Amino acid sequence: MATSPNQFVWYELMTTDPEAAEAFYGSVVGWDYDDPNIPGRPYKVLLADKAPIGGMMALPEEARATGLQPIWVGYIGVDDVDAAAKRLTEAGGTVHRAPEDIPGIGRFAVVADPQGATMLLFRQTFEGEPPRPAPGTPGSVAWRELFAGDGEKAFDFYAQQFGWTKDQAMPMGELGVYQLFAAGAEPVGAMHTKPPEVPAPFWLFYFAVENIDAARERVAAGGGEVLFDPREVPNDMWVVHCRDPQGAVFALVGPRI
Repeated sequence: MATSPNQFVWYELMTTDPEAAEAFYGSVVGWDYDDPNIPGRPYKVLLADKAPIGGMMALPEEARATGLQPIWVGYIGVDDVDAAAKRLTEAGGTVHRAPEDIPGIGRFAVVADPQGATMLLFRQTFEGEPPRPAPGTPGSVAWRELFAGDGEKAFDFYAQQFGWTKDQAMPMGELGVYQLFAAGAEPVGAMHTKPPEVPAPFWLFYFAVENIDAARERVAAGGGEVLFDPREVPNDMWVVHCRDPQGAVFALVGPRI
């Protein structure tokens, strides 16, 4: 079991058309981009108020061959990637890509929880901490949500692996419980059992925007799909779930202005 809560530290889009995705998200979310010039790894870093929050890359051919579609994935920071991957498999998870190094950056592994939701384990190897955008900064990740096959079993797994704790539980009728979780003092996301129409478990990430209605219009104008009209959530904020032109699902959160 984790001795201290592990945090999501990075978010990554793997897509079939990086150039089109760069233009789409630059318009919708407002990201700027940086090229880290990683040899043999075409990659764009996503910047929110000049601070890096994630990356964008082509969906690897070997992943396409398995049927994987464009997807957003989250990196969870750990002290030892190899040990964390071993604990995960012992608890019923799967290692899709064994631990390996990115020279000068870190060590990572591509894994899935026992119900199939994909994530990455990561430990940086460079010195110092990169800057982080302030909470609520447009383009930052404001919330993380797991659509699980079984929400209660999923929470038990993540609590054991990463030290996460339960926060408020919100009943959702036939959909079960929307369980907030904390990775430290404050809640950073939630887990719940997915509805039957969602084909497989996955992590959904919410990007902060300045105006939810304007952002929703930019999604449609850019060839994406808005999956439902804005829904109100606490703190006078509104959310929408969306699908980008290549098929990756994401969410937006922001006020109505």
